[in-house]
Amino acid sequence: MNKLLLGSAAIAGLLLASAPAQAQMELTIGGHSKNYIGWLDQDEAAGNDVNEFDMIRETELHFNGESTLDNGLTFGFQVEAEVDGGDDANTIEESYIYMSGAWGRVNLGSEDGAAYLLQVSAPSADSNIDGIRQYIQPVNYNALLGVPQTLTVGGVTVPTPATALNFDYAQDQTGYAEKITYLTPNYNGFQLGASFTPDAGDDQSPTGLNGFQQDTIGQPDDVYEVAARYEGVMSNFGYALGAGYVKADSSDAWNVGLDVDAGPFGIGAVYTDADAILAPAAALGGGDTEQVVVGIDYTTGPFKFGASYFNEDADGAAAIDTDRYTGGVIYTAGPGLSFRGSVSQIDHDFAGGGDADATSVLGGVQINF
Repeated sequence: MNKLLLGSAAIAGLLLASAPAQAQMELTIGGHSKNYIGWLDQDEAAGNDVNEFDMIRETELHFNGESTLDNGLTFGFQVEAEVDGGDDANTIEESYIYMSGAWGRVNLGSEDGAAYLLQVSAPSADSNIDGIRQYIQPVNYNALLGVPQTLTVGGVTVPTPATALNFDYAQDQTGYAEKITYLTPNYNGFQLGASFTPDAGDDQSPTGLNGFQQDTIGQPDDVYEVAARYEGVMSNFGYALGAGYVKADSSDAWNVGLDVDAGPFGIGAVYTDADAILAPAAALGGGDTEQVVVGIDYTTGPFKFGASYFNEDADGAAAIDTDRYTGGVIYTAGPGLSFRGSVSQIDHDFAGGGDADATSVLGGVQINF
């Protein structure tokens, strides 16, 4: 990866040096590094033992190029790479081009759809842990579910891949599959969006010479998304109200959210509902899923204190009911640097009987660049 980045940088430097008159696009590099250390006490299946103290992290690099023509048309590209690799099949997470102007914006490529881009989120204790999209998750679900630590493939014993589960409420059923999205301009706080995804399983389509993708088994085709969001101020209260809808084959999913701010206080709630094929609980074999999220926060100077409650109720033969309670504080030391601490309790009740829970205490440092 390092060699690739260095090689790409060298080539880019030669091109820019040899043709300065044509170098009209502004290139930037950004990203984040989220690093945590903490304590965990979780239920484990017989024969499994999880570290009580450990470290976890999530790091991304973002590459952006953008230019604006004389007629006001802005165009560019965005590439986001998972530096730590982790559970992504590809280190490249997002890759898309965009164009925008007074008429709105169009994204084309591997990027989130309108239902997520316009979704309203509730306040959180630490958005990396209990936010709209979860980045840090300390529970080891291989040990909790009793998944063997190794498996044998062709007579060779290898470590079993981690069962990576996230418990969040992002309306991102199409993930980073190739899609086209249109977002209207923001009219006095009101904005609309729509997306079309040919195949929800098409995460990072192959190169142009490999032909169109085959239908991905078990993934919906021709997925449509619409969303709306409104932000405003009324009687010294700031608020954001939003809703999104995803339609795929004979399944659908939707969300509605409200966030209200009054001075240093914030409170919000989100509700989501998804049919089995689009449900987040499908990773555990669950069916139709409903989620309820409530969060509050209080900001004073560089400190933000927050708490949230998350519930996910999944139907089906492998139904699971999940409750998570999280509280924490974030200290913003300066632009791009924050220190985070949180305590979280997550409880799972399984349809066939039995339950599992975990308690974690985490401290983190996040750097945005």
